[in-house]
Amino acid sequence: MKTWEINEEDKPNCNQIDNLEKILSDMPEEDEIQKNADIIKALGDPTRLKIIYLLKHGELCVCEIMTVLDKPQPTVSHHLNLLKNAGLLKWRKEGVWIHYKLSNPKLPESIEKIIETP
Repeated sequence: MKTWEINEEDKPNCNQIDNLEKILSDMPEEDEIQKNADIIKALGDPTRLKIIYLLKHGELCVCEIMTVLDKPQPTVSHHLNLLKNAGLLKWRKEGVWIHYKLSNPKLPESIEKIIETP
């Protein structure tokens, strides 16, 4: 990795600033960065990751998720709402129950690729 050359005023030289400005211009827009941060936050909880892995196998009702995780309905609903708001889940209502599924069925596989050690 390149270390930056610093001039007498403790500032990077002009070429380095140009390179950094190019890198910055290639970054996603601020709203896309925020969306990605929200997704990462939503996945940053063990209970929510368990829900993702459960839904890997298909649609589940809130009552089924509550039972298998041994968590109360408000807790499960809270986690499901965070995942839903991050765009990671789709849902449908059937009677009094809501059924959830992954918006992208390859999500668990993508998570595993990210955390894979080389």
